Amino acid sequence: MQNELTQPGPLLDAQGKLAQVGWSRKSLLDCNLENARFYTIRALQRLRIKRWDYYAIFTPKRFFSATIADLGYAGNIFVYTLDFATGELHEEGLVIPLGKGIRLERNPEAGEASFKNDKASLHFQADGGERRIHVTWPGFQDGRGIQAEIVLRALPRHESMNIVIPIGRRRFYDNTKINCLPAQGFIRYGDLREELQPETCLGSLDWGRGVWEYQSYWNWASASGFLADGQTVGLNVGQGFGDLSKATENAVILNGRVHKLGAVRFEYKSGDYMQPWRFTDDE
Repeated sequence: MQNELTQPGPLLDAQGKLAQVGWSRKSLLDCNLENARFYTIRALQRLRIKRWDYYAIFTPKRFFSATIADLGYAGNIFVYTLDFATGELHEEGLVIPLGKGIRLERNPEAGEASFKNDKASLHFQADGGERRIHVTWPGFQDGRGIQAEIVLRALPRHESMNIVIPIGRRRFYDNTKINCLPAQGFIRYGDLREELQPETCLGSLDWGRGVWEYQSYWNWASASGFLADGQTVGLNVGQGFGDLSKATENAVILNGRVHKLGAVRFEYKSGDYMQPWRFTDDE
């Protein structure tokens, strides 16, 4: 039975256990990871905690993504771009020992996420309904370079898909997904520069915090687009790790409103991912 959360509060209680379990239409819980309890030595707690901010941009010509992640023992910075016409995909990443220089906020609705070194600069700024994405990576793809300056603006009452679930006895996952955010700005990839307009371009956010088992596997699919009449439509579905009895992340998002789904099964051909995928819910 899916449990919808409606009241704000802390993510973790004083013993490091989840204070609430369920899903919500907006971010409600304060992600107080300082209450996590895994080791007697408090300084070691951060080595188990995983945090990331992942932004995706959908344009008529291209898919673009940028991520700042702190995995505790290492950070991971990566950017990738896919050209729809040619099928060209390129991804590059940086591994940062102990996540040095990475900044991530405790909640998804406000604040900054950032990383900068001599190779790349990523900066994400959230302020309520507006999100700014800055990416500069001069050496991307052997010096071709990539740059992005993008603003995502949520329309009034835009909803998000949020879940808080346990993983085993002491582990947990706190996640916010926001689809179909109108995007404006530009992406420059080598000599190609694409102007983004909110009538044709959308962005999405995957904001995750938690502690996983040492080995995990899951499927995730997300999309943001337009119907023929101009309405925005998004999809977010996942299956895999964690106790999903009280919350799944599965939803259809129409004009910024979340329409909740229960469990969803993924059917696809492993090893040939360009073949059609099939999603079936429990209804």
